[in-house]
Amino acid sequence: MSKFVPGILAAGVLASCLVATPAAAAPPEFVPAPVQWGPCESEDLAHAGAECGFLAVPLDYQDPAGVKISLAVSRVRHTNTDYQGIMLVNPGGPGGSGLGLSALGRAVPKGAGNSYDWVGFDPRGVGSSRPALSCDPRHFGYHRPAYVPATPQLEQFWLGASQDYATACAKNGSLLEHMRTTDVARDLDSLRQALGAEQINYYGFSYGTYLGQVYATRYPERVRRMVLDSNVDPRKVFYQANLDQDLAFDRNIKVYFDWLARHDDAYHLGTTAEAVEDLWYAQQRELSDEPAGGVIGPDEWTDIFLQAGYYQSTWEDLAKAFAGWVHQRDWQTLKTRYDRTSSPGDDNGFAVYNAVQCTDAPWPRSWTTWKVDNWITYAKARFETWGNAWYNAPCRTWPVPAGKAVDVDGRRVAGALLIGEEFDAATPFTGNLEVRRRFPRSSLIGEPGGTTHAGSLSGDACVDDRIADYLATGALPPRQKGDGPDALCDPLPEPVPGGAAGARSDRVRAGQPAVLRDVLRAVVR
Repeated sequence: MSKFVPGILAAGVLASCLVATPAAAAPPEFVPAPVQWGPCESEDLAHAGAECGFLAVPLDYQDPAGVKISLAVSRVRHTNTDYQGIMLVNPGGPGGSGLGLSALGRAVPKGAGNSYDWVGFDPRGVGSSRPALSCDPRHFGYHRPAYVPATPQLEQFWLGASQDYATACAKNGSLLEHMRTTDVARDLDSLRQALGAEQINYYGFSYGTYLGQVYATRYPERVRRMVLDSNVDPRKVFYQANLDQDLAFDRNIKVYFDWLARHDDAYHLGTTAEAVEDLWYAQQRELSDEPAGGVIGPDEWTDIFLQAGYYQSTWEDLAKAFAGWVHQRDWQTLKTRYDRTSSPGDDNGFAVYNAVQCTDAPWPRSWTTWKVDNWITYAKARFETWGNAWYNAPCRTWPVPAGKAVDVDGRRVAGALLIGEEFDAATPFTGNLEVRRRFPRSSLIGEPGGTTHAGSLSGDACVDDRIADYLATGALPPRQKGDGPDALCDPLPEPVPGGAAGARSDRVRAGQPAVLRDVLRAVVR
């Protein structure tokens, strides 16, 4: 993924034709030092029995003796006697902190997770790793102008804000030039070496599946077992992937509005999906003129309810926030919801998101292309299209050139377990099918009708038991003919307001720890 400079390459080829010169020596291989483990500052990690440390890796793997950066790492060691190696975990984003995911092993049924050393880490630039990226923490301040650029003034505001953010990111210097997924994949392999392992086991969610795909492409012989939940489509990184998301989130928010209508007796927001939808957009228009509490405007309103498109587990809390605003003008709950997911004053996750996505593969530089594509998409999907467009717009003028997308190839990987819900909006199901094609020894668990993103190990026995079997023995669901899933599981049942009878089923494992809840919700927009 290094920068391609045509003139230099051409000159080099010409010189080699004229003068016989020795081949340039490859840079020496980087050999990481072992992690020096100690106590964790996080109370949750300490309670889980984790130990923490830092891994020093090169800023630039082409200069392994040069500047080093430090990756924050945590580990919960195995307790079973049948030790099966290290399990590296990534929650996605890109930009998500994975330090807390070393505790994930306890969520695997049948004690199968206890045979692994679970290793969480903050990728380069993220969270507790040093240096941590930041560009402009004020970018997500309150009461921003409306996302939809209905006037030239709004369009120019967002173009200017996006370009200003990209320009501000340049202050991060050379780190910004080494934030591609290929760099993070090299870090994964350095972590493998530092832990003294011949192979890794890997569990990735959302963008973490793409990191796993790239690692498996570059180091297929180093992959032992791999679970990829909610797969990024490697054909679409990342401009087209975001346009696809817009359509999917619009569908999912309508599913949520229908759920609210079916529970009008609890929330009194409308008895049909159309009535609820009309009310939601009416509130958004009112907030454009008078923000709730002076802080929650139309953009914050959209960002708050975007969570409903990701996770059904948020539906009840969001319904209470919606009803509380409509019926009691309770803006404090809205602000709490926004602060929890958007982190005003802290742009680390957003900075890393851009630093990775903007440089993994090219983005259109022409604003006309963006404008046409997003207005066409908006005509079909008004809920999230322009919010998503501006979230990614810094990529149009990003100060570091993009590399070439990795041609993901899993043909040499011994096996992988893929998981996806049919109506996952963040990573549409077609991505799971494409990864299944590229990993011919993988198996895919599909969940028909499900709208939740990255929901494995959340209590669905049908899914989680198959994960446990795979981690325990390597057994995958038998590969089926054709281009569909290899096993089917019903998604978790929709929530019922107030926990009424029937809200759970015998497929749901009672008492399943929600290790992922806070980690994954912090990753999404």
